[in-house]
Amino acid sequence: MRQTFRIAAIGLAAATLAGLGLQPSQATAEDLKGKTISWTIPFGEGGGSGRWARFMAPLLEKQLGATVRLKFVPGGGSTKGANLFADRAEATGLELLGTSGSTQFPFLLGDPRVKYDYAQWTPILAYATGGVVYISPKLGAKTAAELVKINPEMKYGSQGATSLDLVPLLAFEMLGMNVKAVFGMKGRADGRKAFMTGEAQIDYQTSAAYLSKVTPLVKDGTAVPIMSWGALDADGKLVRDPNFPELPHFAEVYEQVKGEKPSGPAFDAWKAFFVAGFPAQKFVVVPKGTPAAIIKVYETAIAEMFKDPEYETNKEKQIGQYPQVTGAEAQLRFKSATYVPPAAKEWVRNWLTTKYNVKF
Repeated sequence: MRQTFRIAAIGLAAATLAGLGLQPSQATAEDLKGKTISWTIPFGEGGGSGRWARFMAPLLEKQLGATVRLKFVPGGGSTKGANLFADRAEATGLELLGTSGSTQFPFLLGDPRVKYDYAQWTPILAYATGGVVYISPKLGAKTAAELVKINPEMKYGSQGATSLDLVPLLAFEMLGMNVKAVFGMKGRADGRKAFMTGEAQIDYQTSAAYLSKVTPLVKDGTAVPIMSWGALDADGKLVRDPNFPELPHFAEVYEQVKGEKPSGPAFDAWKAFFVAGFPAQKFVVVPKGTPAAIIKVYETAIAEMFKDPEYETNKEKQIGQYPQVTGAEAQLRFKSATYVPPAAKEWVRNWLTTKYNVKF
């Protein structure tokens, strides 16, 4: 299967360049040395996307010989920053956008706030991630199954029902948990802060933020991890997250609580958006029309960055064990992250309207 994936990836890369009137060997590098590159992150600085970008930017600078400046634009569950990028960014190669599941989901669902179109962007980097749910020790539970049995009322700081928070909100619903979403958070960092002040009793963070920001809370006893969302193996099967092998994934918790494996339209929808939001979650994109030579410069620089000892030494601690890819493999992940089966999309839209009065 992996060999087939590689062959397909190579073919897709060739087809893409051929469609631009170029053969792979004809792509001429355009020098970005000495230039200033603006990388928009449509979130606040304290979340997983911010940590990911701060780790990556200096490593990318080293390979490009350029200055990479991070521009944080929080708001609208990432739609504000993405809209501004779509409206203003020029296809010069000097403007990048870092997207996340919270950027993908509103687009996939037809959220009226979305003014951007993924078809107008080209990916140069793709990154998978995971997520961990944790609770306050004051709830008196040490596992997800215990929590469901106690079933206390809990508040959860959310960026919005159509953001990446769709995955936890639907999971909480399927498990029968008594969770009240408090909307208005500008990013997962705000949700974590609400947890730390006691305003929220349950929270989740993507892996990078969890590893750096929540692990200390676990160590000092102020947070109790109860489950991860999981990961996908080479066959597309849901398995435990390799970064958190001690934690059951969502489907395992469901089976513990309900006595049967999850199935039906709710789980089909959950898994579809989980795939779009985590195994293919983050991307660095440039506007469509960016010269192929510049894209090639980025792809070459990123591939070299993956070999950098500094990257290899610090990657796991900073952003986890998940793979980052460029070139044709990034394009394939981009395609999977920007498509959800129509039946799953329809079910989720109906659920969001009924549960949270979301209007489409």
